[in-house]
This record gives sequence, C-alpha cells and structure tokens, in this order.
Amino acid sequence: MKEKRPPEKNSPLPSRQRSLLRSGSVLSLLTLASRVLGLLREMTKAALLGTTALSDAFSVAFMIPNLFRRLFAEGSIAVAFIPTLKEYLLEGDREKTGEFISCIFTFLTFFVSLAAALGILLCPLLITFFNMTAFDETVFLTRLMFPFLAFISIAALFQGILNSVHIFAPSGLAPILLNVVTIACAYLVSPFTKNPARAMAAGIIIGGFLEAAIQFPFVWKRGFRFFFTGLKRAIKNPGTRTVLRLIGPTIVGMAAYQLNDLVSTALAGGAGEGVVSSLQYSLRLQELILGVFAVSIGTVLLPDLAEQAKSGRWKEYNLRLAQAIDIMALIAIPITFFFLAQGETLIRFLFQARSFDEQSVALTYGAFVFHMPGLFFIALNRILAPAFYAQSDSRSPTAAGILSFAVNIILAALLVGPMKGSGVALALTVASGVNTALLLAFLGRNPNISVGSSLGPAALYAVKLMAFSAAAAVPVVFLGPRINLFFAGMGGRLFRYGLPLVLQGLIFSAAGIVLLAATGDKQLKALMRIFRRKI
Repeated sequence: MKEKRPPEKNSPLPSRQRSLLRSGSVLSLLTLASRVLGLLREMTKAALLGTTALSDAFSVAFMIPNLFRRLFAEGSIAVAFIPTLKEYLLEGDREKTGEFISCIFTFLTFFVSLAAALGILLCPLLITFFNMTAFDETVFLTRLMFPFLAFISIAALFQGILNSVHIFAPSGLAPILLNVVTIACAYLVSPFTKNPARAMAAGIIIGGFLEAAIQFPFVWKRGFRFFFTGLKRAIKNPGTRTVLRLIGPTIVGMAAYQLNDLVSTALAGGAGEGVVSSLQYSLRLQELILGVFAVSIGTVLLPDLAEQAKSGRWKEYNLRLAQAIDIMALIAIPITFFFLAQGETLIRFLFQARSFDEQSVALTYGAFVFHMPGLFFIALNRILAPAFYAQSDSRSPTAAGILSFAVNIILAALLVGPMKGSGVALALTVASGVNTALLLAFLGRNPNISVGSSLGPAALYAVKLMAFSAAAAVPVVFLGPRINLFFAGMGGRLFRYGLPLVLQGLIFSAAGIVLLAATGDKQLKALMRIFRRKI
C-alpha cells in the first residue's frame, strides 16, 4: 500500500496549483450534482411541508442524527483518521495498515450503533429541549432516522480511506444516492404513509445505507482488507489510540460548533411556527455553495497537507494553503454579493410552490440576508481546520470552536427576540467571523507556517474581490427590476424567476470577469487553464 511519489520539481507552485484545482474540480462536479439534488430534496420538502409545524418536526428530527454524525464521523474520525492512516501508508507495512483499519472499523461500528440505540431510547428527552408544536411526530421521525447515524458513519470511514489515497469520486457519488432515494420516497411512498415527512424519513435511512454500500467495493478494490476484531483488541491498537487521542479534543471542539445548530434551533423553535424551517431552507442555499466549493477543496486539501506536514515539506504546505484561501475568496466573495442582491428571486424560484407561501418566502429571505455575509468566513473555516488536523493539532480548532460557540449563543439569545430568525442567522455569521480570526491567529503560532507573510496579500486580494463584486453588482441592481418586470407576467417559476436570475447572473459574471481579466488576476488565469484543458 505504500505510495510512490514522483520526484518534486524545483518550483512546485504551478503543478501543485493545477493539482488542487484539478482534484477539486472533479470532486466539485460530483458534489455539485449532489448539492443540486439536495436542493431538489429541500424543494420537495418545501412543496409538501412548507414552513408548517410538520416541516419543523422533520427539520429537527433529521438534524439530531446529523449532529451526531458530524461529531463521530465527518467532524472527528475523518480529521483524525486520515493523518494517522497516512503515517501507516508512508511506512508501507500492509499487515499493520490492515490491522489498524480493522480495529477502527470495529470500534466505530460498535460506538455509533450504541449511540443510535441510546438516541432512540432517550429521544423524548432530547425533543423536549426544542419546544416543538408537533412533539409526538418529532419523536417518531427522530427515532425513525436515528439508524442513519450508523450507516453514514461507516460511509465516512470508507471516504477517509479512499481520500487518503487520493480517490475522491466515490465519496462525491455517495450523497447523490441519498438525495435521489429521499426524493423518490417523498413522492412514491408518501401515499402509503401518514404524512410525507415519514416517507422522506424512510428515504433518508435507505439512502444512508447506500452511501456506505457504494463506497465499499472501491475500498476493497484498492487492496484494503479489514474485518471485525474483538473490541478490546481494537481499543488497544496503537493506531486506534492515536485516533482517539486526536478526536478527544476534536469532539469537544466539534460539539461546540455543532451545538451552535442545536441551541440556535431550540431558540428558533420558541420564536414562532415556521422559523426553524425557514432557517433550514436558508442554510440549505448556503450549504449548496459551500458543499460544491469549500467542502470539495477542503477534502482534497487535507491528505496533501497531512503528507507535507508529516514529511516536513513546509514550503509546499504554505503554498498549498495560500492557494486554497485565494481560490476560496475568488469563489465565495462574488457569490455572496450576487445573492445578497438577488436572494428573494432565488428563494421564490427554488421554493415557492403549494405549501410554501408568501409568509414562507418572507421568513426564509429574512434569514438568508443575514446568513450570506458569513459565507466567506465559513468557507475559510472549512479549509483552515484541515491545516491544523494535518499537523495532528486538534486542540487549536477546539479552542476556536468553543469561543465562537459562546459568541453565537450569546448573540442568538439577545437577537432572537427582536429579530426572530434573522437574529439567529446574524449571530451565526458573526460567530463564523470570530472563528476565522481565531484559527488564523492560532495557525500563526507554528513557526513553520508563514501566516503573517501570506495574510497581507490574502487580505488585499479579498478587498479587491469585494470592490470588484460591488462594481459588478451595480448593473444587476440597476437592471434587475426591469428584467423582473419583463418576465413577471409569464407562467411558471422557471420563466418568472428562473430566467431573470440566470440573465442577471450572466450580467454579474461578465462584469466581474472583465474586471479580473483587466487586472491580470492569477487565480482567474489558473481556472481558465483548467477549463481549456477540459478538466
């Protein structure tokens, strides 16, 4: 299993930059399909459930196992498992590597199964915290979806194995199945269930199983052989202990981060019917962008940073991280400006149908306006966190997560009364900015990482993109009302809202590209080279 690497060139920047963009582009295409389908899943939910008490019930019921998934799988096991597995792969001992994976597989399976069982048993106590109107239905849906935690955690382990050897496609394909199955169940199974929420919950369970099942053959094909071992043997394995030592503080930090959602949702639950659902719809739009770009680049980034940190190649580490930050700025900042200008049109186009009425639009748009300014900060956090995990440093992100959690909860508690869902959204945006500042400060404590020398150029680049984005938004703001009025009388959301959104997006993009091209933007040139090579 030992990987053979070609000799490094004297100047790694061009090849490294192309590699990051290439790998990120491949994964982004699959993630784009997944996020679009995820958006269709939310559109299905909006059409069938709107912002009713039943919609709030489904949102909370799905959020709870998802929270535990991020703690036990994506947010902890993945970031601790990949650097540890990288050490085994670099050592090249196939038997020890197989033993390590078997022990982690055994421990994770036991632990998440136990957590799912306890979650089902204690569900009524958990739901009491949320002040739900449809309490009994929320309990039923949560219990129905808790096994999703076990399936998706195993899927995350398989993803970690594949990503460690730079295989990303199966991991990008897996969530597509989840969304397809959930949408299909919503329409095909709902006639046979008490309500559409139960049909969607059944789709979540089936889709979670398929996420793990589709990745397993690729893991096996790469020569990774693992089996169940005794639990005592699994815990005593040196690699398992390394992972557990790393995930201890990571779970604390991720718990603080994920508790943002938990406590914010609880606060929103007491702010009125539909507020919880409107926040979830708004976050889904934000996650569509984050999932396509930030998560993809962060996923591709972690294995490379881990390898460079373990082998002491800090120059490449710094270059790789700086490139990721610049690329993220180029994507997130313009998108933020455009959707701030066209948020209501976007929400009407995607969600307004059947149960999603004018009140639903107003609630969702109120949250969206305050969620979007935090997009860049959240995107940066998704790529700054792997920079710590690659060094086997989970304490710094933990401290940042706890402090930003405190900021979020204090602000949310203060703002939810006067601002309802908008206050909860604003609190998350401010807390995300605090988290970014803390991560950058903590990263600078490592003398091998040149945060100081790269932060200045990165900040100037971000300011430049803000100025260009504001300039590109001017024709959109000026022409937007006229374009919307022209299409207003046409039938169907596609014509009334979709076409105006596309036209204004093209105007905004053209203006922005002209400004970037006129200044010879390096990141734009790199992206254009990638597209010309049809990657």
